[in-house]
Amino acid sequence: MTEKARDKSSGVVYLVGAGPGDPGLITLRGAKLLAAADVVVYDYLSNPQLLSHAPQAELIYVGKKAASHSMTQEEINNLLIDRARQGKRVVRLKGGDPFVFGRGGEECEALHAAGVRFEVTPGVTAAIAAPAYAGIPVTHRDLNSSFTFITGHKKEEQYQDPQTKLRDPGAAASDLDWNALAKLPCLAFYMGVKSLPRICGKLIAHGMSATMPVAVIQWGTMPSQRTVVGTLENIAARVAEEKLTPPAMIIVGQVVSLRQTMNWFETRPLFGQTIVVTRTRQQASELSERLTELGARIIEAPTIELHPPANWSKVDSALHSLSQYDWIIFTSANGVRFAKQRMTELGLDARSFGKASIAAIGAATSAAIRQELFVKVDLAPDIFVAEALADALQAKDQIKGLRFLLLRADIARPLLAERLQQGGAVQVDDVPIYETKPAAALSEELIQALDAKEVNWITFTSSSTSKNFVSLLGGVRRIEGVKIASIGPITTQTLNELNLPPTVQAEIFDIPGLINSLLTVTKE
Repeated sequence: MTEKARDKSSGVVYLVGAGPGDPGLITLRGAKLLAAADVVVYDYLSNPQLLSHAPQAELIYVGKKAASHSMTQEEINNLLIDRARQGKRVVRLKGGDPFVFGRGGEECEALHAAGVRFEVTPGVTAAIAAPAYAGIPVTHRDLNSSFTFITGHKKEEQYQDPQTKLRDPGAAASDLDWNALAKLPCLAFYMGVKSLPRICGKLIAHGMSATMPVAVIQWGTMPSQRTVVGTLENIAARVAEEKLTPPAMIIVGQVVSLRQTMNWFETRPLFGQTIVVTRTRQQASELSERLTELGARIIEAPTIELHPPANWSKVDSALHSLSQYDWIIFTSANGVRFAKQRMTELGLDARSFGKASIAAIGAATSAAIRQELFVKVDLAPDIFVAEALADALQAKDQIKGLRFLLLRADIARPLLAERLQQGGAVQVDDVPIYETKPAAALSEELIQALDAKEVNWITFTSSSTSKNFVSLLGGVRRIEGVKIASIGPITTQTLNELNLPPTVQAEIFDIPGLINSLLTVTKE
């Protein structure tokens, strides 16, 4: 067999359940398959954040909504077959579970008929996850001993693709035994929002109590989740009043009454808040993850990008001479990470610091020094600004006659170096170990959210992010009425100069302090 033939024969399609929306609910197996994929074919209900697991893959969107299909099912089937026959590892990423109203069975049939190897990785289906995030257990020993999945897709022409229209009407999943369903204790309807009045009417007409509790859960498991609760006789009117639209799950049963006790997700302190994080991509994760845990919808909008120096000569000279300094100062975790990377490339390690003392600004910087460079931090003032570090060194009589190396950003404030020189230091080498450059543009997601008046907060963690954000936005008019959170006084000063006074400023000038300031205001 030729090498080319072997390559083609290695093609395989993995049908992977993406889960209901929360990117944290994908399985470990699903995430590993994405990481190894050559091609990812993904749906409308597959959270785009999951695509970050497949940075090298070709990404193909084949989303389908009611009466709006980017591809027919036959075209999707042919796409999967074609890429697999090219020898590619193809992940077919499907919202929820591939075999629960996901047409995964049809795709497997087509792959089998074409002689293409395939595997199926189940996912968490919306009928389980959405009610769980709405505080509704789908089974309860005192209330129900069965749970039924149903498609609520009404058999109207506008909801059907061409293939569905050709099928025998008697074979369609919407041909339901309403008499039997009305006797069951707990029902979950997929894709039923447009058919909600018909569903409720059918159940009541076939004997289910008009006062049976019902919940409709839109965008289940996502920060934008909305839940409307009622009964069979009034839920359709309530959903219309609240303007709930697909995608949504409908849960019918006495278990809905437990939501008042078990509603954990929508009661988190920042639930319903849309918060913009303007930190660099390298820095955003800590703040974004913590705010997400507290219930917020996060929009990451990095305004600066970090790059290594265009010329390493000055950095390399300093790193080779670390032991000759009395103090080495880091003012950010970024500086620490760039230092570690370059030291590794130069064959240097913790021994290179010799007897030099280490100073840091900020708890995150101190933690990075210990974790990345494996050296002890000798001085880190409680107030996380350059002035405080200069004062602490002066108080310890650790400036006059000493040698200092500052490893920090190219745009760092000159104040610290100036204070050291004024204090009598015999040498102050202020070495830019990384460069900051403005981002090319703000994300489309942010622009759309601002235009729709969906943004509640914008967080700023430095003067440079503040300036770049306003510059990229073309001024502050677009964010009038949006609340602003500042990490500390230096950032606040810049925001005031930009005519963007902060709503809150962190009392402790770090990420936990910034989060606490947001929590304090939202509790008021």
